[in-house]
Amino acid sequence: MPHEPAVHHPAPITWTSTPTHPTTTLVPTLPTNTGIAWVTLPDGTRTLAYTHPAPIKTTPAPAPPAPVPTWAKTTALLAPTVGGGIGAAGIGISYAAPGVLAMAEALWALVALIAAGTALPFLLRTTRGAGRGRAPVQHVTQNITATGLFGRATGTLNNR
Repeated sequence: MPHEPAVHHPAPITWTSTPTHPTTTLVPTLPTNTGIAWVTLPDGTRTLAYTHPAPIKTTPAPAPPAPVPTWAKTTALLAPTVGGGIGAAGIGISYAAPGVLAMAEALWALVALIAAGTALPFLLRTTRGAGRGRAPVQHVTQNITATGLFGRATGTLNNR
């Protein structure tokens, strides 16, 4: 395995005091399964080293994103079009506003003219006076005759 050293001593070395030395020195023993062991480097030096890599904290891979719904794509594509249409309508209304106001005034003038024309006969009837009564109704009768498609028309007019 690539993380293990070239020379590996499987059993940790335990140091104890030697009886020939006048003072007793205790050297701690290496606990097993810690990932630390004596290794010999390429130049012959013996040293303590980690024999297992440190655990790497990994986070779980995020779930793949959900696909975008079709209605959202359609709405996203239509939004600029609808917005542009609303903007164009606003510009058109701003250009048409003076004409619309003029037409509104002209329509009000037409309404006033129709109202005046409708009220005029009623006003004239009341201004003739109470003793005169109503004017006689005149009847006009016309008789017209023509012969053929392009024939000359003749007629009589009776005024009563």
